Amino acid sequence: MSKARLPQLAPGPITLDVVGLSLTAADQRRILHPLTGGVILFGRNFTDRAQLTKLTASIKALRPDVLISIDHEGGRVQRCKKAGFTHLPAMGRLGELWLSGSKATNHSNYRAATAIKAMQAASACGYVLATELRAAGVDFSFTPVLDLDFQRSTVIGDRSFSRDPQIVFALAKSLNAGLLMAGMANCGKHFPGHGWAKADSHVAIPVDERTLKKILNEDVKPYEWLNLSLMAVMPAHVIYPQVDQNPAGFSTIWLQTILRQQLAFTGVIFSDDLSMEGASVAGDVVKGAQIALQAGCDAVLICNRPDLADRLLAELKVTNAKLIASRRRLITLMPVGAALSWDELLQQEEYQQAKKLLSQLKLIEAF
Repeated sequence: MSKARLPQLAPGPITLDVVGLSLTAADQRRILHPLTGGVILFGRNFTDRAQLTKLTASIKALRPDVLISIDHEGGRVQRCKKAGFTHLPAMGRLGELWLSGSKATNHSNYRAATAIKAMQAASACGYVLATELRAAGVDFSFTPVLDLDFQRSTVIGDRSFSRDPQIVFALAKSLNAGLLMAGMANCGKHFPGHGWAKADSHVAIPVDERTLKKILNEDVKPYEWLNLSLMAVMPAHVIYPQVDQNPAGFSTIWLQTILRQQLAFTGVIFSDDLSMEGASVAGDVVKGAQIALQAGCDAVLICNRPDLADRLLAELKVTNAKLIASRRRLITLMPVGAALSWDELLQQEEYQQAKKLLSQLKLIEAF
């Protein structure tokens, strides 16, 4: 298909952040660059709902095609926690709810009632998360975490639903259903799994020495079972030396041979943040982005370093074929349907029921 036949939306492969609470001239320049395809927001970009809504509207006024994203999982990874936003539980609490009816210590026999409650709560979390973000102009959240909680990684910890891949799959699928009800896509992370490696890839280079068979039979199972319902994936900045000497996000083995071919994944692949220490093994930011895109990523993230974002925009070379392939996938993450205003959302019955369920289960404070 030629470029002329592509939809008018034309996101580029770089997702970058903005400096503060409103757009600077430098922010505007970066967002308008044709290689930019997304803007990711952080806690520093939020003081209240009105300010956030004004910021997202100003971004869309410049580039309606860019995907405005955020890390908003619940628990300790939630950028918007006040001004009416629901402080969602860590996903590990949903796994605990599932297990609360277990009669067997080997986790092989769960009571259906608590499993159902946990799945309902996951859908409610997804719906509340997505509707609140969309009411403020945010298109997409990098959630859910599909890592298994081996009780080894402090950076993952209770961000994980469970140690059990079957529970992770069921709760993630339920959360994704809630996101979908609100018209929001999902992103499973951190492929193939960050739960075993102890080091934090933000500040170190984690290594997971396990065999490929072990990883495929445990960590990768949620990705395999979620199948076509998984719309995006973010690989880990973790090295699995028994498979490849490159971290997963820079590995054709992990992204092409395993994720695309073996698991038949057709959605978007995002790199994790290229400014993190775990990405440093790939070289400087431009080389890292090139390797990530060549390995199979559709988009690369650069966060908290405007200087590196400028380098990427100035120096990254992407083939026309790669741009077209990535764009076709990236536009599928745009939200579906019109977002409700905040006042409309507060009056919506589905939203009220979702918050009531979470309150009854003591997963959020009463409202």
